[in-house]
Amino acid sequence: MVSKGPRVPGRRWIIGALLGVGILINYFDRINISVAAPQLQREFGLSPEELGLLFSAFFWSYSLLQVPGGMVLDRFGVTRVGRWGALLWAVASAVTALSGGFAGILAARVLLGVAEAPAFPANQKATGYWFPRNERARSTAIFDSAAKFSNVIGVPLVAFAIVRLGWRWGFGITAALSLGYFVAYWLIYRDPSQDERLSAEERGYIVAGGATPEGVSAGGNNAMLGYLLRNRKVWGLTIGFAAYGYSFYLFLTWLPGYLVQTLHMSILKSAGYATIPWIFASLSDLLIGGFLVDHLIVRGHDETLVRKTVLVVGMALGLTVFGAVRTTDPVWAITWISIALTGLSAAAPVGSSLVSLIAPRGGTGTIGGVVNFANNLMGVAAPVITGFIVGLTQSFAGAFLVAGVVLVVGIFAYVVVLGRIEPIPEPGADDGGGSSGA
Repeated sequence: MVSKGPRVPGRRWIIGALLGVGILINYFDRINISVAAPQLQREFGLSPEELGLLFSAFFWSYSLLQVPGGMVLDRFGVTRVGRWGALLWAVASAVTALSGGFAGILAARVLLGVAEAPAFPANQKATGYWFPRNERARSTAIFDSAAKFSNVIGVPLVAFAIVRLGWRWGFGITAALSLGYFVAYWLIYRDPSQDERLSAEERGYIVAGGATPEGVSAGGNNAMLGYLLRNRKVWGLTIGFAAYGYSFYLFLTWLPGYLVQTLHMSILKSAGYATIPWIFASLSDLLIGGFLVDHLIVRGHDETLVRKTVLVVGMALGLTVFGAVRTTDPVWAITWISIALTGLSAAAPVGSSLVSLIAPRGGTGTIGGVVNFANNLMGVAAPVITGFIVGLTQSFAGAFLVAGVVLVVGIFAYVVVLGRIEPIPEPGADDGGGSSGA
């Protein structure tokens, strides 16, 4: 057992909370278009095809800029990119609120994707700088659980604003929240070496605990990208996290439709039922994937064994969704789905934290870009594949089977391809070639 030393100041946890609030607002910005859709359709006479383009526009730029955004992040740093990204979130929402039709809203959604593309890689890089390895799961879970919790509170809050004040105010409020976050980020966030409020004691604790070194790679960004794409650890993490993403986006996009089509619920009732799994998902993300993982590592358990056990068990629990297709009882269906999402959500912050845990100096943003690019491709693939299978078979059983196969592939990638959870040597270091990453 590790003995407790003197209490270390907690400046790093203020930074962690700031990053979590940012992701929460980030996801409010993403979901407001769906909530406002009926009013937009009526006011501008939008066709279903035009509405679909507006829904997908964010993901065009967001997905395509994950890797370039990560490279820009490694070149210019978290502080600068984080500030201007947050300001652009506010601008994008404000442009939407003032738009006079389809073209303006479409352009604003593309701009939002550009602005938010570096957000997750920036948070992954920041937690690498600010937290020792034995606190990396908790710090990652703070902002990762915020993404899930947004499904619990974001939709009703945005819906209330839009119903009471109109769709323009819905986007205006998210613009104001984003602007407020920009101001808070400007005032609070600095990298540890530049933060005057960080005590020498806490900085020493962070560095001694294995924080990711600050600075850029000596080999440059393009060389870093090529180097990392030849490393098996990066591929193991990318495939594993994308496999989680497939099931996550399936639930995110199709859960209400499943409840309406299979269990014959009303839209309002399905919305109420759909919040239940996301509540458990948020708690699991924070308490199991975050606090429990760090607690076990601090107690002296092997870091790789702890993290991989949670990854494998969590993703395996995702397979319990098959129980939902064998019942027509809404309570049992939601129970099975809640178990599946609870398991997947426990694995999520562990997988996300691996970005900074395996990254070499100056490579966290690039790895985060690669991993999040693959994950967001699943955000495109899962809804389309699910819709095709359900339309063909009139059942979700086949769609859940595909998700199960993808999860098994992801488990294999985490267990076999990833290898030990340890930093990849910098390019040019004497690592026996540096390409295996095992």
